[in-house]
Amino acid sequence: MTRIGVLSDTHGYLDPRVKEHFRDVDEIWHAGDIGSYEVLQALREFKLTRAVYGNMDGGDVRYSLSEFYRFRVEDVNVLMTHIGGYPGHYNPWLIPMFQKETPQLFVCGHSHILKVIYDNTWNMLTMNPGAAGLQGWQTVQTLLRFAIDKDQIKDLEVVELGRKH
Repeated sequence: MTRIGVLSDTHGYLDPRVKEHFRDVDEIWHAGDIGSYEVLQALREFKLTRAVYGNMDGGDVRYSLSEFYRFRVEDVNVLMTHIGGYPGHYNPWLIPMFQKETPQLFVCGHSHILKVIYDNTWNMLTMNPGAAGLQGWQTVQTLLRFAIDKDQIKDLEVVELGRKH
């Protein structure tokens, strides 16, 4: 079993509580708008980190990451990008990717809105962890934790870090 912590939209601020809530995970996934190479490096030094760049990330982050990241964890096929959308409202450039190989788990960020929705059309779970940083209109910083056990995605937890300060 692999335990995962997912965050997005840190915008250059890594809340110290992230490490506390992710201390027992095996991997961290960051769905873009990391905000600085220092945040990315701090996550990488803490745990195995998989990440994509977001629309607000500068060259230092973009040079070390890609816009789309397709990978497997145990028996689950994952696709991660920053600007993805949600069931019925995906960004159009994703549809050919879904047609070629539909992931079982699609992870994105950008909206600052935490959503976990099963998409019956594509038969995949869509996750957006909301925003873990202080920038943006959201009032609560959020993270996700879950586990992958062979081909099962389970034990999903929403972590609220609290209201932005």
